[in-house]
Amino acid sequence: MATTSSEDDSKQLLRPYGIPFPPEELAVDPDGAVAAAERVGPPVVVKLCGDSIAHKSERGLVRLGLGDPEAVRTATEELLAAARPEDGATGVLVAPVVTGHRELIAGVATDPTFGRTVVVGIGGVLTEALADVSVRLAPISHQDALDMLDDLRNSALLGSVRGEPPVDRDAVAEVAESLSRVAATRPDVVSVDLNPLIVADGRPVAVDALVEIADDDDRPAAALGDAAPRGADPRFSALFDPAGVIIAGASTHPGKFGFVSLHNLLTSGYRGAVHATNREGATVLGVQCATDVAELPVGSADLVFVCTPKAAVPDVLRQAAAIGVRAAFLASAGYGEAGEEGRRDQRALVELCDELGILLVGPNGQGVVSTPSSLCAQIVAPYPPAGGISVVSQSGNLVSSFLNWSCVTGVGVARALSAGNAAATGVAEVLEYYAGDPATSVALAYVEGVADGHRFVSGLRAASDSKPVVVLKGGTTSGGARAAASHTGSLATDDATFDGLCAQFGVTRARSAEEAFDAAATFATQPEPSGGRVVVLTTVGGWGVVAADAITSHPELELVELPGDLLAGIDELLPPRWSRNNPVDLAGGETRDTVPVVLDMVASHPDVDAVVFLGIGIQSNQARLLRHGGFHPDEGTGRIVEYHERQDERYARAAAEVSERTGTPVLTATELAVAFPDNPGPASVRATGRLCYPSAERAVVALGHLVRRARHRRARRRP
Repeated sequence: MATTSSEDDSKQLLRPYGIPFPPEELAVDPDGAVAAAERVGPPVVVKLCGDSIAHKSERGLVRLGLGDPEAVRTATEELLAAARPEDGATGVLVAPVVTGHRELIAGVATDPTFGRTVVVGIGGVLTEALADVSVRLAPISHQDALDMLDDLRNSALLGSVRGEPPVDRDAVAEVAESLSRVAATRPDVVSVDLNPLIVADGRPVAVDALVEIADDDDRPAAALGDAAPRGADPRFSALFDPAGVIIAGASTHPGKFGFVSLHNLLTSGYRGAVHATNREGATVLGVQCATDVAELPVGSADLVFVCTPKAAVPDVLRQAAAIGVRAAFLASAGYGEAGEEGRRDQRALVELCDELGILLVGPNGQGVVSTPSSLCAQIVAPYPPAGGISVVSQSGNLVSSFLNWSCVTGVGVARALSAGNAAATGVAEVLEYYAGDPATSVALAYVEGVADGHRFVSGLRAASDSKPVVVLKGGTTSGGARAAASHTGSLATDDATFDGLCAQFGVTRARSAEEAFDAAATFATQPEPSGGRVVVLTTVGGWGVVAADAITSHPELELVELPGDLLAGIDELLPPRWSRNNPVDLAGGETRDTVPVVLDMVASHPDVDAVVFLGIGIQSNQARLLRHGGFHPDEGTGRIVEYHERQDERYARAAAEVSERTGTPVLTATELAVAFPDNPGPASVRATGRLCYPSAERAVVALGHLVRRARHRRARRRP
């Protein structure tokens, strides 16, 4: 239970933390109110004060703009008469009138998963209507507080408005920091509500305050914003780079998990020892199976992939531990996803693995992939190309989606893990391993719910401190949350809080699976930009217009005006009809060398931070029709087909080479990446190891994520 303090008591608690309150006095009768008004100075505000009065304005318990003693006396008499017994009225507060056209809100809230948070937003009467708030886990830094202001959808209101000076952002940030200190030093404080913070002459003044205090036995969890990483479990090496693997429950039936998992392990090229068991001791895919794990030699494997019925699992694990297995992946189902009995069995499973010293992944999981070890121990396809993206997911289906996109785009994967029910090993633990994994350059996670906020924050922070992290969260709506609960038994948390913690730690939060993979692939293949100034280079005008719209509307990006020297240099290469603007529309003026040279000029310029390159493959698309139109190679079609295809290959190589040499991101986009992926344009982009984006809009969104993380890193490096 929590009790609400009166406005006066709330302000007395908060004043030592530096919250900017106006001078005000508590009066218990009309005479005292008149005397207080004289000291405060007219005009004044008079408000009924009590421990249980939360919404004074709605009840008419506030009088504004009182300029003479009689008005103060009358207002005080009326307010005291309006008090209800349950209000716990202690008198009236007399304060000077604070005027300003802009009102903010700030406070402390307690999230059931992540503990106390600091909240800043647009306040006053617009609070509920706009729902424009930014959240961070306490404690926060000054930079965190400034970032919160940037996150507001209506942050333009903080600039000069109707002749008023811009809001002193540092002063607002100091209020947020003060609230963070409250959260860190007062474990009994459940919430603080400063609404409104009136902006007067550019500076915030808190004219109202409400504090909730928890009972001693119901205090919220400690603030998690500085949760320290725990360090990766060394047994992950047995999971991702095992010297030997056992498929427990191998089947001769090609439709069963025990067959598919053994098949995928063998056909992925795994170089370690492969063992299998089944009750009959049958041979499956050329592997002579033992009847149980105990028959296998000690030290012959350090990973067991379990496909047996649930009843056999405990014996399999005990036997595996006895021969030296250190990690177990359980595809077997019927545990936490299957009701209370299943949850009891799952808890017993965790206790058993703790006793045996085995790293448990699952149950009800899809599998594990590790391209550095050519390992594909999973019950579905595909096996992706090797690369730097490492995936962890609370849904096996999302793992498959990311691996499928890896296959089609050519941007490779290092590790991939379906956490299943995450009985003992969840997203946080895997992210902590990825943080120190040299094979992982980018971590990509799908999350539906967070059971342990402290553990999740520590793992997320460990990974994001060392490399880019992309997170897709399901269950962000009421319908999605219900689906997630029925899927994995996940616990939903407030979406604004989750958004805030991602921003706080420099984690990229994607809004769709496609966006998540695009962002991860961009982090894995593009250099870090110096800023958000973008030039669009296009062979056709319409694509450039669409890209320009997307860039202009993106908060992290700027469609930069072409510098004079760059414009003059391009002018020498292109015919007069080119756009002479950004987007740089070649207008059909490209020759054999124009595209590579212009790309180099643009990407090399110090006033350009990134390039979006559009139009690759358009000539090769015509070449495809010429090749298959019935006349090829006659009528000169053979020569022109080969020329167009060579040029698009050359443009793709030039984009990658220029980007690598200059350190400037160059993102190539065309719908041909999807419509005709074998087109020499997108195919050659893939051959360079980079993502060919299916549209300009998707390229711009991915570039925005790249720029946002770079800015976060630079801000944190400042003294």
